[in-house]
Amino acid sequence: MSIERVLVVGLGKVGSLVGTILHENGFAVRGLDAVDRSGLAFDTARADVTDEATLVEHLGQVDAVVSCLPYHLNLTIAKAAHARGVHYFDLTEDVPTTRAIREMSETGRAVMAPQCGLAPGFIGIVGASLTQAFDSLRSIELRVGALPQHPRGLLGYAFNWSAEGVVNEYLNECEVIRSGKPIWVLPMSQLETIVINGIQLEAFTTSGGLGTMCETYAGRVDELNYKTMRYPGHCQLMKFFFQELHMRERRDEAGRILVNAKPPVNDDVVYVHAAVEGQKRGQLYRDEFVRAYYPIDVAGTTWRAISWTTAASVSAVVELVATGKLPARGFLKQEEIPLDEFLRTKSGALYNRHERG
Repeated sequence: MSIERVLVVGLGKVGSLVGTILHENGFAVRGLDAVDRSGLAFDTARADVTDEATLVEHLGQVDAVVSCLPYHLNLTIAKAAHARGVHYFDLTEDVPTTRAIREMSETGRAVMAPQCGLAPGFIGIVGASLTQAFDSLRSIELRVGALPQHPRGLLGYAFNWSAEGVVNEYLNECEVIRSGKPIWVLPMSQLETIVINGIQLEAFTTSGGLGTMCETYAGRVDELNYKTMRYPGHCQLMKFFFQELHMRERRDEAGRILVNAKPPVNDDVVYVHAAVEGQKRGQLYRDEFVRAYYPIDVAGTTWRAISWTTAASVSAVVELVATGKLPARGFLKQEEIPLDEFLRTKSGALYNRHERG
């Protein structure tokens, strides 16, 4: 089934940009949100996005749906898409949600593609592309940090992304590969230092960033892990907040407190750091992909780095399915997406034209 008409559900900062990018690239886009989002370049409607019957009705008019809702609402969208045989894409980092969507894909008539954002998503595409130059693999290290350009205070952070999603990834266990086998480790552990363009950062484990890569690379690499990058000192303070103040049992309240303390900023930066080590022609090598992405203009509006990198990623995957470069049925793993094809899409090309450093 081809893709010409796309429904974007959830029209916040990322969802409205996903709709804008797809509209600019020639798709017939319709947006759906629980509140009025008129004034965008594409048609929008207000509806209860948690009501499956309402969703099924709207999905009957499109070929694909992109869910840009909080992770706990994605299954409702996925079930409705599955029922209508509509292609499904989302941005989730939540492991249980992805497992449930994968089970659905086994009896589906269209593609089911969760985890199409930045991490999981783009970082896995980059990491997998680096591995292709190696005869054997020793390690795959994937790191992403979405940060304010001008940090203030001890946390050095701003909640430009969903607080619910950040809290979820800080508190849930993390799957990694160690000594060739998938295992689970604690979040906010394995602290390390990384320097990008002269900026010192720290990195620590968070959940969901690898997507399905542990399954894909089990037995093929000795070490595989994902870590979130922050400014130095952040991890220790977050451990204090969640552990010593017992906020881990009060996730919703924790999110509200954190956003109130560190609201979004417009001048942000997204750091991407992927590194692969292994053997090439009998010698040990390390290949790296290191970038810093900043706000850009799309369709006459300036968008934060976290918004456009996420929106461009899922939009590029929609394009690849629409043009037949990716399968049109079944479960889609991000690490199966060729980086060169991704960057050749109109959406993915944003990663080429707007990087600094």
